[in-house]
Amino acid sequence: MKTTRLIALLRGINVGGHHKVPMAELSKAMEQLGCSGISTLLNTGNVLFNAPGETLSETAIETHLQNVFGFPIPVILRTFDELSELVQTDPFKDVTVTKDTRLYVTFLKNKPTTALQLPYFSADRSFQIISVSSIVVLSILDLSIGKTVKGMDDLEKLFGKEVTTRNWNTVVKLTNK
Repeated sequence: MKTTRLIALLRGINVGGHHKVPMAELSKAMEQLGCSGISTLLNTGNVLFNAPGETLSETAIETHLQNVFGFPIPVILRTFDELSELVQTDPFKDVTVTKDTRLYVTFLKNKPTTALQLPYFSADRSFQIISVSSIVVLSILDLSIGKTVKGMDDLEKLFGKEVTTRNWNTVVKLTNK
């Protein structure tokens, strides 16, 4: 049977002591869906796995996880190849990174309907969006200007709540697993 290497990006788990999802239990839940080669990265809901055939959807995973854990867990699926291609393009290569620089990839569940003038800057200019595609938003946070992640609020206002954000280093690590 043909399998597809996928990455499930879960939103809003293990944040501030809420919606706790132990990674071992998450792996077991994915196994129950017929997945194999399961590995997790960090405690924030990054799951790599081989899906049987082409029948596993975000909705099927969300429904199963809600049944297992007792609360809704939004899921965004990407193929391993999609993430590898993104990493290979090295979209932040021209960014000067300091100890205060944070590079982010926001994964979109739906194609964006908002047209932005790029680069987009937050009101305090600590957060900027440098690229928007049909599946991701690339952004930069400068902690020397703003000490909070108010940019994440901007992302939700611009693209809705059906998004999840990962640090660029995490995205790179996902493609090296």
